[in-house]
Amino acid sequence: DQGAAAADYNASLRLNAQYDKAYIGRGELYRRAGRSNEAFNDFQRAIRLDTTDPRAYHRRGLIYQERGQHDFAIDDFSTAISLQPEAPEPYRGRAVSYIAQQKLDNAFDDINYALRIDDRTAEGWAIQALVLEQRGENAQAARAYRKALQLDADYDAARRGLARVGGA
Repeated sequence: DQGAAAADYNASLRLNAQYDKAYIGRGELYRRAGRSNEAFNDFQRAIRLDTTDPRAYHRRGLIYQERGQHDFAIDDFSTAISLQPEAPEPYRGRAVSYIAQQKLDNAFDDINYALRIDDRTAEGWAIQALVLEQRGENAQAARAYRKALQLDADYDAARRGLARVGGA
């Protein structure tokens, strides 16, 4: 229950306003609820309290990305990567921002690295497919979209992408 979780985070922060992990947790709840300004503020506070937690940078990067502020998003994803290079999520996030900036070689490098770390997410394969599609490599894109759909048969973005490249 998100309401109960938010109440727990609020209670934790009343007891200790310096508890950075509570800001990260509450911020993620806000982000998932579409309350991005409140989430952003919580991630900012968490970063001010602890500059070494990659989760705060990654999640703030997602908000920058939602806002179309891809340079800031890339900076945050890069910081998260430097703090936890074995986590695939910031590489996927940075790849999406690189795609938005049409830096397809950078995006391809990042998503392939993320897939080497963890190739069991439909999102990773769909991002790779999108890069391949934008590079005009439709046969390879279709294979990656199919892989995404094998992992998550309900992944609409992969289904639409597969249709675009003529693989459906």
